[in-house]
Amino acid sequence: MPLLSIIIWLTILGGILVLFVGDQKCRPVALAISIAAFLFSLPLYFGFDTSTAQMQFTENVAWLPSFDINYALGVDGIAMPLILLTTFINIIVVVSAWEVIEDKPAMYLASFLIMTGFMVGVFAATDAILFYIFFEATLIPMFLIIGIWGGPRRVYATIKFFLYTFLGSVFMLVALIYLYSNADTFAISAFHDLPIEANAQTLIFLAFFIAFAVKIPMWPVHTWLPDAHVEAPTAGSAVLAAIMLKMGGYGFLRFSLPIVPDASQQLSWLMILLSLIAVVYIGFVALAQSDMKKLIAYSSISHMGFVTLGMFIVFGVLDDGQSSSHAIMGIEGAMVQMISHGFISAAMFLCVGVVYDRMHSRMISDYGGVVNTMPVFAAFMVFFAMSNAGLPGTSGFVGEFMVILASFKANFWFAFLAATTLILGAAYTLWMVKRVIFGEVANEKVAALTDINQREKFMLGVLAAMVLFFGLWPQPLVDVMHASIANLVQHVTVSKL
Repeated sequence: MPLLSIIIWLTILGGILVLFVGDQKCRPVALAISIAAFLFSLPLYFGFDTSTAQMQFTENVAWLPSFDINYALGVDGIAMPLILLTTFINIIVVVSAWEVIEDKPAMYLASFLIMTGFMVGVFAATDAILFYIFFEATLIPMFLIIGIWGGPRRVYATIKFFLYTFLGSVFMLVALIYLYSNADTFAISAFHDLPIEANAQTLIFLAFFIAFAVKIPMWPVHTWLPDAHVEAPTAGSAVLAAIMLKMGGYGFLRFSLPIVPDASQQLSWLMILLSLIAVVYIGFVALAQSDMKKLIAYSSISHMGFVTLGMFIVFGVLDDGQSSSHAIMGIEGAMVQMISHGFISAAMFLCVGVVYDRMHSRMISDYGGVVNTMPVFAAFMVFFAMSNAGLPGTSGFVGEFMVILASFKANFWFAFLAATTLILGAAYTLWMVKRVIFGEVANEKVAALTDINQREKFMLGVLAAMVLFFGLWPQPLVDVMHASIANLVQHVTVSKL
């Protein structure tokens, strides 16, 4: 059964169907399609062979034979967890919009369904041109989501978002064409084995870096993200943080490290430096925010700094003659952090959306004493805030701990600076929680708040369960990715020069 094609086209065609169904019946249809897509993605996990790094559930159909461009799909231990995360978050998004979106709900839900299909395509594509098409196609529905249902400055935010991410991707396309000219194929696996001389490797690395660093986003090309988050509707922010940022991290693992390992090693100092700046500096920037959404957006940039640090610390570990197990731990920590951040960031933005729907304000100063009127919501908000700060027992701790441990093997100061996120994360997160949740009731609007309903309890409760599950037992996640990451580490240690 072509599971990957079913998931991709079920959501894309399902989104088109939702448009035709109309605003009155779109919600149950969209929910049914999103649940079906998630159920079709479950066999990817339960039928996955954890003992091999080979691509599984592969599909390959000739598309443009004269250029050797194929409709080629497959998953390994790196791609499969991200696909499951994507289809899972899509269900939460549909539920979150059930009562909130009254303006063009069919178009709204269709945009998310179509975008889900594109994002699954990004993680499943094993042909470089197919990857590029899906990678770029995700911009269109997100552009519409922010531009139509966004805040007062939505036009500025959408154009900034589009220009940053689109222009960054142009460099990636040039690099892919150069690789094709040497390999005579667009198969990504063929690029992995291609011998490339030093100068070309450096240029290719920089081309990929521009595309993926903007997407993650890394400092200093991060400025589009806070604007996009602030202006996006709640579900748009949740998907942007939970899934779209991960496409950049996935790109580094699928393209930069295996295709140009020598350039990745030579420029790893730059990646580590930019990652540590994101972790430390952006943590302080988050501390100064007065808008809840902006604070969480900067928090996402800081946490994604851990992802790139874990990926490129591999070279520092191997240079010091340490066991490759610590290099594997660094990349596994980065992957766990990506999955964990998907749950936690989505939950944090949905929590902001819950109170915004009631008070139409994201400003921290407009709140205070919410626990007195919304005790159930307050419990969820505090739990997710502690997870965001890396509380042991939650998934937010696991990935950060693994990356810090791997960093310590490479350089004590890398680990020391990375560990400051545990302090800064607690500082800005708890400072927000203190001012929003605790204390006396601040004003009449807070006094009039009503606690979350069953729909909101479901979406927050499911996310809380996942955060707790992977915090207490991350092994099911680590097991599926171990063989693929071990193979990647082995691959990057072999010079192509």
